[in-house]
Amino acid sequence: MSGLVMPAPKADVLARRAQIIAELRAIVPGEGVIDTEAEMRPFESDGVTAYRQLPLAVVLPSTTEQVSKVLAYANANGIPVVPRGAGTSLSGGALPLEDGILLGMGKFNRILDIDFANRAVVAQPGVTNLGITHAVAHEGFYYAPDPSSQIACTIGGNVGENSGGVHCLKYGLTTNNVLGVEMVLITGEIVRIGGKHLDSGGLDLLGLIVGSEGLLGVVTEVTVRILKKPETARAVLLGFPSSEAAGACVAAIIAAGVIPGGMEMMDKMMVHAAEAFLGAGYPLDVEALLIVELDGPEAEVNHLIDRVAEIGNGLGCMTLRASTSEEERVAFWAGRKAAFPAVGRISPDYLCMDGTIPRKALPLVLKRMEEMSEKYGLRCGNVFHAGDGNLHPLICYDANVPGELEKAEAFGADILLLCVEVGGVLTGEHGVGVEKRDLMPSMFNEIDLAHQERLKCAFDPEALLNPGKVFPVLHRCAELGRMHVSGGKLPFPDLPRF
Repeated sequence: MSGLVMPAPKADVLARRAQIIAELRAIVPGEGVIDTEAEMRPFESDGVTAYRQLPLAVVLPSTTEQVSKVLAYANANGIPVVPRGAGTSLSGGALPLEDGILLGMGKFNRILDIDFANRAVVAQPGVTNLGITHAVAHEGFYYAPDPSSQIACTIGGNVGENSGGVHCLKYGLTTNNVLGVEMVLITGEIVRIGGKHLDSGGLDLLGLIVGSEGLLGVVTEVTVRILKKPETARAVLLGFPSSEAAGACVAAIIAAGVIPGGMEMMDKMMVHAAEAFLGAGYPLDVEALLIVELDGPEAEVNHLIDRVAEIGNGLGCMTLRASTSEEERVAFWAGRKAAFPAVGRISPDYLCMDGTIPRKALPLVLKRMEEMSEKYGLRCGNVFHAGDGNLHPLICYDANVPGELEKAEAFGADILLLCVEVGGVLTGEHGVGVEKRDLMPSMFNEIDLAHQERLKCAFDPEALLNPGKVFPVLHRCAELGRMHVSGGKLPFPDLPRF
């Protein structure tokens, strides 16, 4: 796995594999347990196929009660558990463990309740992101977060990674659109947090759970808010002679007080790849392309389009085209959403990175990434959520060429370190997983990481849920809670002890 170090498998668990599988079959009968090598192959990785590992067994529960019993059994027997949705994660968050149960939630695929009066939908975690919008579209509603993988990714996985999408600039990420969850703890206890109400008193536990990457519990039900479709929505294509000019336009639009429904950017390589793949009607003579969507009342949208055009023209925009029909608007976005698969036509392998920077740093970061591309001798296409500075550089490589994967990984690490350097963060929506795990100390010091681990300890004292992810070094909870004595003196002796 390209030098990736995962927790050493527990010899006693591996030795009891046959017994463990038999006992899991008693909990999840029928075809609920997969244990042969050939049948487990589809589960050996998520969207980051550079990292692969077969699990001890794959368990596919169909009820919350089964999830509860599997987790309680794993807890009692010291067996790690890795929750998995559709496997579209791009950070290695669902990478299995040799001594661990891979808990697949694909059978939890029903919408349980649609409440238009409260603008809420209750869904099981295996329902696809786009499936929620399809279920409410007949009444003119939709679910706002829309990752590029929305046709396949599940709402449970979205909760785990705090996924975003092209419309997250105006309407927020998953954490801004989830109202409540039902979750099973490693002990088997079933808890409910939040609900159809907009906010809860006390600690923001829901905010803690969304984006926790399967480290705290297994989500078995999600309540999301749905929105009424805007009266009018139009997308504008703006082509620029350089990525720096397009980046400057992004900052200028936001500075002018215009908040688009979505604002995406693609460089020349990605424009050509997407156009060849889908034929969205993109201009091919530009170095960078912005897709800006304005929504709201028709008069407001028309005014905002004029304002965006004025800003773009003032910054050297070469081509400008606004959608004139819903079909054309959808086509503009279809090209953007197809950007990732489009790269598969021009490169045998690629890494899709995910870092977030302040908008004002876009021109600088894009220039530095061009220099890195030359340094490593690898092509890098840029397609990203420009409005909120969430970058998705696609580093092209060939895994069959010795050393290229390692070069791609080093290139990606340099990009993420650059994001932190300019005041950004390591991830925007893909999560940390294993891909960014060892870079966490570049953003957090030892005290920060220890506090984050203490939160995990509160939910999972034996570190059985998704170990080896997020934290570069996983301490035992007893170590984190130990009182450190130096020179015979306690730290902060003036503080009262309870």
